[in-house]
Amino acid sequence: MSPGSAVIFCLAIASAVLVALIPYREPDGITFWVFATPHRDAYIEPIAHWNEEHPPESRFTMTMLHPNVIEHRMISGFLSGTPVADLLETHEGIYPRVYHGPLDQIGFLDITDRLHEEGLYEQYDRTTLLQHTHRGHHFGLPITAAPALLAYRSDLAEAAGISDEAIAQIETWDDYFRVMRPLMTDLDGDGRPDRYLLSLGEVSIEAIRMLVLQNDGVLFDKDGNPSFANAQNARTLATLTTWITGPKRVATDVALHTSTGHKQRLDGFVVGTIITNWMLAQWKRENPQIEGKLKFIPIPAFEPGGRRTSTSGSTMISINKHSLHIETAWEMAKNLYTSIEVAEYLYRVAGMITPLKENWDAPFYHEPDPFCGGQQTGTLFIEQIPHMPQSPVSPYQNLAYSELVNAMMALRTYAEQYSIYEVEPLAIEALRLLKKSQEALQKLVDRNVFIGES
Repeated sequence: MSPGSAVIFCLAIASAVLVALIPYREPDGITFWVFATPHRDAYIEPIAHWNEEHPPESRFTMTMLHPNVIEHRMISGFLSGTPVADLLETHEGIYPRVYHGPLDQIGFLDITDRLHEEGLYEQYDRTTLLQHTHRGHHFGLPITAAPALLAYRSDLAEAAGISDEAIAQIETWDDYFRVMRPLMTDLDGDGRPDRYLLSLGEVSIEAIRMLVLQNDGVLFDKDGNPSFANAQNARTLATLTTWITGPKRVATDVALHTSTGHKQRLDGFVVGTIITNWMLAQWKRENPQIEGKLKFIPIPAFEPGGRRTSTSGSTMISINKHSLHIETAWEMAKNLYTSIEVAEYLYRVAGMITPLKENWDAPFYHEPDPFCGGQQTGTLFIEQIPHMPQSPVSPYQNLAYSELVNAMMALRTYAEQYSIYEVEPLAIEALRLLKKSQEALQKLVDRNVFIGES
């Protein structure tokens, strides 16, 4: 053994000994993993109250972990049999990854029968509830509906003489761009607009996703196979491309969650941004100077009579099916996710709106919001929940969203290379690009022998 190898070997042995000597203490009670601070804070009091009223073997210990830690520990635990929490809260970037295998090997407890037997199924918004299913089975309760609206700089519109009455008449995207056109001006005389009407670019994955879903986009078929290479999606991407490049350009990308994006939005670089209720809560925390400068309208439709909303983001609570405390965990899940007190806390702190229809009339959802010019923003979001599009639920959904972005990037390059800025010819190229991407993703899906199981 060389001196270098001997050193490495000794370090490995020493590290193993040190790790073995680290004291490990099993958490007391039934374990519950969460990933977000507002959620944790909302649950502290009801869990403490529960623990006061129940014997030691039925008490809960809540731990907040980084989402990546939950994902890795959860998936490895389900596959290897190592310890996983009894109760888990996960978001849509995590829980679909559990759905790669056959139904009987999914680590979450199937709660389908419980939902129907206990009358919960009818109490939830159906679209939100179905977002947490896989192959017709429910594996968790949703904590929030996530409808989207269009936030616009009402102060800029008012300064330009655009009346509330004119804005109220907006129904389609063509209406929006026509009414707001006076705001797209060259402020410094360099011949280029210094303000755009919509936050959208070829890499705006959140906006592209929401607009494709809004326009009745389909990403997967009923068997779980990718089906996003269709004429509807191609036309949507072609339409969006005419908004971000060419002589009729009206949009530019402004990041949703960065300090740069917040500064650009505050400076009026873009007029309108499509956001969900939980994104609005982030703006309130991270960009407070924009208070009073925003108002909301339903998202303009692609065609008259079309859908006026979209959706993005979801969180669910699930039970580890190997838990020794399934019934107690189920009671706790219902206790937290149907609580009006928890719902109020999460709305006021994180902007989240419960998908339980019976709670939508709660007064706190309908208070005037000074951040948005006194509008009842909760009311506006709730009104759109029944019209939300159905989001796909697939272990490959994030890859599909990425392929939409890749197609948009290639389509913009194609449009600028050949000076083609009309929807019809761009839709032909968009369909070609989507077919190529879909074939590649299908090959990946085909390697999963369980994806077609019913």
